[in-house]
Formats: sequence, C-alpha cells, structure tokens
Amino acid sequence: MGREDKATWKANYFTKLVQYMEEYPKCFIVGADNVGSKQMQQIRIGLRGTAVVLMGKNTMMRKAIKGHLEKNPALEKIMPCIRGNVGFVFTNGDLSEVREKLLSNKVRAPAKPGALAPSDVIIPAMNTGLGPEKTSFFQALAIATKISKGTIEIINDVHIVKEGERVGASEATLLNMLNISPFSYGLVVQHVYENGTIFEPKILDIKPEDLRAKFLVGARNVAAVSLEIGYPTVASVPHSIVNGFKKLLAVAAATDVSFKQAETVKEFLKDPSKFASAVAAPAAAASPAKKEAKKEEKKEESEEEDEDMGFGLFD
Repeated sequence: MGREDKATWKANYFTKLVQYMEEYPKCFIVGADNVGSKQMQQIRIGLRGTAVVLMGKNTMMRKAIKGHLEKNPALEKIMPCIRGNVGFVFTNGDLSEVREKLLSNKVRAPAKPGALAPSDVIIPAMNTGLGPEKTSFFQALAIATKISKGTIEIINDVHIVKEGERVGASEATLLNMLNISPFSYGLVVQHVYENGTIFEPKILDIKPEDLRAKFLVGARNVAAVSLEIGYPTVASVPHSIVNGFKKLLAVAAATDVSFKQAETVKEFLKDPSKFASAVAAPAAAASPAKKEAKKEEKKEESEEEDEDMGFGLFD
C-alpha cells in the first residue's frame, strides 16, 4: 500500500486532533526536547488505555485549533502554549496518575555540548581509572586530583554544571570520559488543560489535606476579624453564641435569674462540696486501676528476684 500524499496526511491529522479535543476534556501540553522516536514509542505503549499522545508541527496544531474555535472557543487558551517542540497528551483519566506515568518514563542520556542542563551535575570524589597523561585536562577545569596506583583520583566532589546553564565542550568531554550520563530526558508537562481552563502542572501537587488546612486557616481568620469588628458571619456565629452563653451564665451566677442550663452552675456555687465530689468521682474510679497495675508490677519484680536468689556470679 502506497504512502498517502501530503494533503491527505494533513487532512487526517486535522481530523484526528479535532476528534481528540472533542473526545477528551483534559490534556497535557508537553515538551519533547531530546526525546527520540524509540522512547516516544515506549511512552505511547506505557500510556495505552489511559492516554493518547499526539505530536505535530506547531503551525498545523494552531491551524486545526483555529478551525475548531467556533464549536469550542475555550480552546483559544491553548494557542499561547504551542511554542517550541511540544505535543498533546489527551486523557479522560486522573491527571495526577497520568502525569506520574509520563514522568516515570525517562531515559538516561550523556551531556552534549551546548545543551541546557535540566539539573545540577556533581562529579563525586572517585578514582577515574584514567592514566596520568590526562592530568592536564583536569587542571584546565580546576579539578583537584592526585595520582593513586597509577591512575587519576578526584579528591573532592566537583559541581561541574549548574541547572539551567549550557554544558561546555570541556565539561561534556570529561563526563563522557568518566562514562557519566547525568541527565534524564522524557516528556515534560508544561501546561494542563481541563474543561476550558489552563493551569500550571504544580497545581496537581496540591492534596485535599492541603486544601482543608488552608480553608481552616481562612475560616479562623474570618472568625477573628468578624468578632473583633462585631460583624456576624457564618464563621463567627458559633463563637458569638458560645461567648453569649458564657455571659448569660455569669449573669445567672451573680443574680437570682436562672434557666435550665445555669442550674448546675448555681448548685455548685451554693454547695462547693458537690463540685469537689464530682471531680473526685472520676479520680476515684481511675485510682483502683492504677493500684492494680502497681501491684502487678511489684509481683513481677518479686518473681524475678526470687528466680535470681541463690545464684552467684561464679556459681
């Protein structure tokens, strides 16, 4: 079967992209720098049944999206994100789980001259196995070394490349000489699209517990401000009710006014011995249990002492 012509291929690509955008309400805009065809195939296999990967030229992506804006105007928010070597990962599943699968599929790669370092590169103190003739190479990079058993040994850890910097030719050559592949490459999630909203991938790191903690802090702040300025809100009303009840109890305790909830307090004030007995009752219930525990401990200690009786160190 012959290969389809360019016009047919473009038409099929536009149809596929529009179909995915209608079928999947969520997608990742991913960067694909330094990702080879074999690795891309492995990523597709790993996401099979969970997500669909679609790459293509930026001009074709923009054209397909522009032609579909009449049906879905929210897709216009994706347009500014289509820059560089990017693609789409469409899914109906959980975004956090799909992202974990994307991030887990990475391949180690050597450092190339001129490439931007995705992370810091530190050469540990080690015996390189290289001969003394390479000493001048290390000296040019200001790396402290010594000769040990006829080979070059790096004395201290060396921070040779910083994240975001371009890898120099000398640094790349040295890392290759030491057989160090410092970088890992794979699809990088740059933006997330969900039901017409674009947001940063770090939003997916927020857990329900974090949201709950933030909400409680906000509710406490609202309640504190409302109580201070005397403006009732949903957050402050429970505190206002409790404070009002305390004031009513104080008035009832100081006057002849009484109500059902204040009767116990007034009884305690008339006869403090009732309050003492009420406090002593739980303590009395707890004391027998403590005594029994102490008796058991004493019995165990006495049994251990009995077992040791009659036996000396040199018997």
